[in-house]
Amino acid sequence: MRSRYPEIEPHDSGMLAVGEGQSLYWEVSGNPDGKPVVFLHGGPGGGTAPFHRRFFDPAAYRIVLFDQRGCGRSIPHLADGASLEHNTTQHLIADIEALREQLGVERWQVFGGSWGSALALAYAQRHPGRVTELVLRGIFLLRRKEIDWYYNGAAGYLYPEEWAKFLAPVPEDERDQDLVEVYHRLLHSADDEVARAAAVAWSTWEAATSSLLPQPDRVADMAEPRFALAFAMIENHYFRHGGFLDEGQLLRDIGAVAQIPAVIVQGRHDIVCPAVSAWDLHRAWPGSELRIVDDAGHAANEPGITHHLVEATDRFAKAG
Repeated sequence: MRSRYPEIEPHDSGMLAVGEGQSLYWEVSGNPDGKPVVFLHGGPGGGTAPFHRRFFDPAAYRIVLFDQRGCGRSIPHLADGASLEHNTTQHLIADIEALREQLGVERWQVFGGSWGSALALAYAQRHPGRVTELVLRGIFLLRRKEIDWYYNGAAGYLYPEEWAKFLAPVPEDERDQDLVEVYHRLLHSADDEVARAAAVAWSTWEAATSSLLPQPDRVADMAEPRFALAFAMIENHYFRHGGFLDEGQLLRDIGAVAQIPAVIVQGRHDIVCPAVSAWDLHRAWPGSELRIVDDAGHAANEPGITHHLVEATDRFAKAG
């Protein structure tokens, strides 16, 4: 069973101004002359963490991490009152290209999980010539049925006690409405306490349901109010707008990446992003490799998920 590589520190980092008053935190670790790979974090709004560097052999890869607009160490931060006006999938695709050019990268591997898998697909479909391989985990395709599954009740059948906590901030007479829309109102309430309570409930619902077995530390980290505000507000913004994509677009346009080598890693018991999305993607993309992990949920740090992710990056490290 493969495990993640040892902890490493960045050897370069900075802030990249990308317009509309936005500046992105970025960092590079590993081998300065190694194969470039860019890590696309989840959420949207999740930000990067040191353990994300560890999916890649630091002797083989030039590892690029960055925080997407409004979260992590990028500025302005949503918890500080930043606007969501200039925060869309199209903006993020342009940001990835701006970072690639800033770092002098011609082509790179793209690695993304959860929301990061959707962004990786959207970026690769727009710029296929810039992508050497795709490594995708916990597939999310932004389809309305996926959003409804997780935020409008069905997933709560599996986690009723956590679903009750998710419903707690919602007025009883609004609980049969579209909860993505109801949460939008709560998250943008003029009452800071209302907005904060909604953000923590939204964020901890995901934290509590992301892994096959409980991970209390993850729940505590995602309940931190500053993190939760950015995470919940950005996710809700994207999900209200279908990820700023046409319904079914990522499957419709899969032909654009048909020739790019790809590995899809999916937990069988993923509640956040159910396995049907990975299956639909693989069926639409015959050249992709699908690895379903029977004893895993959504989280990237579950042993079987980690094994297949590291196995894929190790194999692709040797590719041209």
